[in-house]
Amino acid sequence: MRTLILVPVIHTSADLGSLAKDVTNRGIADLGEYVWEKHQATVEKFWDALSGYFDSMDVSGVKIYQDGMIADGAVGQKIVEESAKAGSRNYELVARLIKRGAILVKTEDFKLVKEERDRLIALTQAKSLARKLIIFVKYKLAKGRLLNKRDRFIAKSIDESLGHGETGIIFIGAYHNIKKRLEKNICVREIKDTRKVKEYQMLLPFCNKHKGRFEKLGGYLVSKPEGNGLASDSQSHKVEV
Repeated sequence: MRTLILVPVIHTSADLGSLAKDVTNRGIADLGEYVWEKHQATVEKFWDALSGYFDSMDVSGVKIYQDGMIADGAVGQKIVEESAKAGSRNYELVARLIKRGAILVKTEDFKLVKEERDRLIALTQAKSLARKLIIFVKYKLAKGRLLNKRDRFIAKSIDESLGHGETGIIFIGAYHNIKKRLEKNICVREIKDTRKVKEYQMLLPFCNKHKGRFEKLGGYLVSKPEGNGLASDSQSHKVEV
C-alpha cells in the first residue's frame, strides 16, 4: 500500500509572482480593503496551522509533490528556495520539509503550467476592456481542459514515483481533483477537507451575503489539522463545519 497525504491549499500573493499586484488590486477593488485584509490574515493563519502540523511529523524519506512544480533535483531546489525567499508560505514549508529529509519530486508538465500562466498574464496585461473580455472568455473555455490535463499528469507523476510502502505529501490547489485519477492502491488522506477549502474560496466574493457560513469555514481553515496523516479519512476530519 502507498500513502498520499493530500493538502488542499490556498495560495498567498507571494505564490503568484508577477500576477500578485494585479490580484491584490482586484481583491481590494472587489471586496474592499477590510475584507481583503481579513481574508489575507485567514490565509496566513491557515498556513500557520499547516506548518505546525508538519513540523511535528517525521518526514525523512517522504516524497513531496507540489502543484506547479515542474522540476526536481537542483533546479527544483532552486525554485523552492527562490519562492520561499519571495515570501511564499507554501514553499517556505516545503523548504523546511526538504531540510528535514523529505524528497522533492517533479509534479507537473512545464508546457501545461506555462500555458495557464501565460493566459493569466495576458488577462492582467490587456489594455482595453474589450480585449480583456475576449481573453477572459478564451481562458474560461480553456481552463477546464487545462486543469484536467494537469491533474492527469500529476496523478501519473505520483503513480510512477511513489513506491510500495512509501508516503507522499501533495500540496495542491483545492480546485484540482486528482483523487479520482489516482491508482486504487494509493491510500489518500486529506488533512483538510478539500470541499470546505474550495467552498471558502468560492464564497469569498459573496462573503457578506453568506457571512455566517463564510466565517465558519474561515474558522475551519485556521484550526489545527487532525490526525497524523496516516489515519482514516473519518479520523482526519474531526472538525465539522
